Formats: sequence, C-alpha cells, structure tokens
Amino acid sequence: MIKKHILKKFVITSAIIFSVFLMCLFPSSKLSNVKQELEYEDLNVNHEHIYLLDKYNYLARTSVVVYSEDIEQKAKELLYTLIKESSNENKIPSGFKSIIPSNTEIKNIEYKNNIIKVDFNSALLDVKKDMEEKVIEAIIYTLTSIDNVDKVIIYVDGKILTKLPKTKINLPSILDRNYGINKKYNLSSYKDINKVTIYYLNEYNDKYYYVPVTKYVNDNKDKLDIIIDELQGSDNSLISFLNNNTILLNKQINGKKATLTFNDEIFDDKDNRSIKEEVKNSISLSVKENYDIDEVTIKNKDTEICKTVVKSIE
Repeated sequence: MIKKHILKKFVITSAIIFSVFLMCLFPSSKLSNVKQELEYEDLNVNHEHIYLLDKYNYLARTSVVVYSEDIEQKAKELLYTLIKESSNENKIPSGFKSIIPSNTEIKNIEYKNNIIKVDFNSALLDVKKDMEEKVIEAIIYTLTSIDNVDKVIIYVDGKILTKLPKTKINLPSILDRNYGINKKYNLSSYKDINKVTIYYLNEYNDKYYYVPVTKYVNDNKDKLDIIIDELQGSDNSLISFLNNNTILLNKQINGKKATLTFNDEIFDDKDNRSIKEEVKNSISLSVKENYDIDEVTIKNKDTEICKTVVKSIE
C-alpha cells in the first residue's frame, strides 16, 4: 500500500511538471492550439469478476471496476453492483443486468479464514420463483471470485439462510462453487450421476463472454472427458468453438497444473498450428471449475502448444 501511494504521488507530480513544461514551451497565445490531455490513472482500481444476468437470463461472467483493496469493502462493492437500481448500476457493462431486488440492504459483511459472511434484509428473497436460486448462485460465484475467498455464508435478518421460501430448496449453511450455477439436469436414472460445470460462450455486440453451466448427467467418465465431450456441442443459445472431431488423447493433473494432449483437430488453423482463444479459455475455465488448478497446458502429441494461467482470463 505504501509503495502504491508513493508511486501514485510520483505520477501526479510528474504530470504537473509536464504541464508546467508545456506552459513554458508554448506562449499562452499558442496554448489553444495544443491539445492537452493529462490522464491520471487511479492506481487503486481493480477489475473484479462478477456474475450478472444476460439477455437469456443466464448468469454470465464479466468484469467491473472495483476501487477497494480490502476484501470486505471489495465484496460490498460487488454486491451493490448485483443490486438493481443501486449507485453502482453505471458500472454494469452493456448487455448485462443486476439480479438482486432493488430494496435489498447489506446489513453486515465479515471476512475471516477465507469465508465471507453477509447479512441481508429480507428483501433479498423478494424475487420470482424462477430467479430465487439464481440470486444465490450470483452471490456465491461473485464473492468466491475474490482472491482468498473460498466460501460464503448468507444471512437474512441475522439468521443463516438454509431454505429458499418459494422453491423450498435446502441450502448448505456454508456455500461454495460446488453449489453450481445455471443448473441443467439431463438425467434418465439415479445411477452414475456426475456434476460438471462447463464454460460456454455467448455474444453481445460482436463481443464474446463466458457463461458457466452446471450439468447433471448420467455419465461415469472422468470429468475432463465429459468437459471435452460437452464442449463439442452448443447448448441452446450458448456457443462452443471446439471441433467435433477433437479427441483428448491424454490428460494429467499434477498439483495445480493440468496438461491436456489433443489430436490435430484442436487447431482452428492446422498450417499455423493455432488454437482459438475462445477454445483455450473455455477449456481452461471449465477445468479450473472442476479441479483445483491454476494453469492449463495444451499439447498436440508431444509438442506444447500453449499454456494458460486461468486467473488471467478476462
């Protein structure tokens, strides 16, 4: 913090010196011909991930500006952005909207041991039945996107929320990303049920963004294999660019690193041996969501093609 403060003062001082230099270099009569634009960069600005509704009512991953560095204050900023008609509404990117009712109040926030506890008033649950669970998902996924936050406890008027009043869904007292998001059930029996979260794409104004979908399927394969199988097809309005002929030849997870080896169909351009950025990111985000990893390496046979640090994906 001290280093950032000193650096910020240095930037501002340098800008002032530069403006004085311009005034000395150009007479005042000529200054009108000089376009002076001094941009002061706020060194305390962060871009944090948040999960907002898109036009299809999917909770989608996007980023907003957050000014706080303290975890509790950062959480509060993000939560206010999730609240409709809040003072943070102007932060929301085009194509997205808030989900929490406008009269919701944040009564208290407490962070300790990687857990955030948030106490809301009862207006939090003043939503339609089909949006009730999505409100919870948006809170979980947004808050656990903050570094060093793994779990969330939601209170309503001082009591832990353990059941949703309209859907009658029971909630664990301590929530994390295992709860899922944008849930879909494709089940034919109670046997071999696997839960896998897949990151698809959607598009708004020619820009792609990522939409996680937690699928419940009758499939006893390894989750890595299910991820690749699922990404080889689209999902209603959602998009995936992974070629249907792509084959996962080998997979390894060592510590926080995953290495996936594919056949040539992983390339969108075989001559240049290039992979679409959206394919790399969809795979990496999906693997991260199902395994405790930070880095995904994609190989073709014995050759490393690319390495993706999942935290850096926007």
